[in-house]
Amino acid sequence: MAGPLAGLRVIDIGTRIAAPFCAGLLGEMGAEVVKLEQPQGGDFMRTIGPFEDGYSLFWAVEGRGRKSATVDLRRPQGQDLFRRLAATADVVCENFRPGTLEGWHIGPADLDPRLVVVRISVFGQDGPKAQRPGLDRMGIGYGGLMHLTGYPDRPPVRPGVTVSDYLTASFCAHAAVASLYARDVRGGQGAVIDASLYGAVLRILEWTIPAYDRLGVVRTREGNRLANSAPLDNYPTADGAFVCIVAGSDANFRRLCSAMGRPELTADARFTTLADRAAHGDLINGIVTEWTRGLTAAEVERACVASDVPVALAYTVADICADDHMAARGDLVAVDDPVLGPVRQQAPFPRFVGEPVAPPTGAPRLGQHNEEVWCGLVGVSPEELARLQANGVV
Repeated sequence: MAGPLAGLRVIDIGTRIAAPFCAGLLGEMGAEVVKLEQPQGGDFMRTIGPFEDGYSLFWAVEGRGRKSATVDLRRPQGQDLFRRLAATADVVCENFRPGTLEGWHIGPADLDPRLVVVRISVFGQDGPKAQRPGLDRMGIGYGGLMHLTGYPDRPPVRPGVTVSDYLTASFCAHAAVASLYARDVRGGQGAVIDASLYGAVLRILEWTIPAYDRLGVVRTREGNRLANSAPLDNYPTADGAFVCIVAGSDANFRRLCSAMGRPELTADARFTTLADRAAHGDLINGIVTEWTRGLTAAEVERACVASDVPVALAYTVADICADDHMAARGDLVAVDDPVLGPVRQQAPFPRFVGEPVAPPTGAPRLGQHNEEVWCGLVGVSPEELARLQANGVV
């Protein structure tokens, strides 16, 4: 795939989501991504459903846009192969427990200093909790987001996707590109990027920490509303859907009152300013709810759009796949999967103006590119590759 990172090579030795997603983002910007997997079974994502005829649709998304080669990094011969491959690369992405690569003699100190090594773990490479195991949910919880998600009278609720994995990967892709710029443009060496899953979550906590530091406020769950803004909610409609409306500012509140046919509300002393509306949030949100419940979601949306009110339906995946705006922008693409054929998926994001959105290559079969990687890039002979495969190294 062409792109601004064309000509760069990324080695993905991660598993599950965080490190592989970082590598995938770089791949969607044009880099060649080589994924190294265990010879027996491969990446754990291959085993997670939902499945079609035994094939993971989760893997079809997370494994796309890369080549697959197999190697056992726990064995000295596999470690040697990795070091030889890394000498041809620009970036390595990994998310093993801290110290694992050093134990295998393939840590950053064992590799070319021009490499950018992205290291993702739950708690970071150092500190008293560094060796603790964990997954995405630990990052969400320890980073402070879990406590803020859900309703105040109910237990915390995890977000609907593995947000700390994806968020950390996105931050790391950004850092990797910055490190490559420093290396290639400013004449420096590579870099080691130490990213914790909780750190990415911590970074997006808005005003949570300074409000505690200066005011002693312990922020907690507010559901779909905000204590400092109203009207704002996911409002129910007559056809069982939900419409997201944000009308906290004075201008947007006036527009919403116009859309509802209730211009007199703008003169109500309880709703004059944002602070007034926030103080009477239950009342004004209840008035909006009464209005939306009498209309279908499409009717609410049309009324809000006509009055220039910020609005969006709470889309299901069926809505996404049928939406004309997303179709016009190319937000979904058909990825040619080697097992299933064309599979509709999310398009690469973001896009570059003037360049078409090209679908990534499909998620590879396990070891599909062994000959291309080990013989073509590393220089292993076909006979040696056959011996390595027979011995379970590849």
